[in-house]
Amino acid sequence: MRSTSVFVLLLTGALLLPACSAYRIDVRQGNYVDQEMVAQLRKGMTREQVRFVLGTPLVVDMFRNNRWDYVYRYTEGWGDPETRTLSLFFVDDRLDSVEGDVMPASTPEELQGTTQRTRVVEVPPSGRRR
Repeated sequence: MRSTSVFVLLLTGALLLPACSAYRIDVRQGNYVDQEMVAQLRKGMTREQVRFVLGTPLVVDMFRNNRWDYVYRYTEGWGDPETRTLSLFFVDDRLDSVEGDVMPASTPEELQGTTQRTRVVEVPPSGRRR
């Protein structure tokens, strides 16, 4: 009787072990930047103002200090990774232009991601004079 219950327990464990290894977690890496954050950017913003809106950039090239790159990578379990990039360009330490996968949202449909993305963002001028 005792050996039968040990056998059943070992068999159950052996059957459940492969099922445990089949699950993979979602992995998020880098700077998450959404459409609402990009919509807050204005041409002429200082680096500190941009850092306040978007956070510290993932990549700052020491040889090209006029460019910040925000990179975000998301892998859902066994799915293919999705990578988003947003590059900000500065002139005289002021935001000049933005390029990337994340566009500012202006309509509810865009907030839900139903519109197609483009690659270049036109940054509106700030209301403040220098």
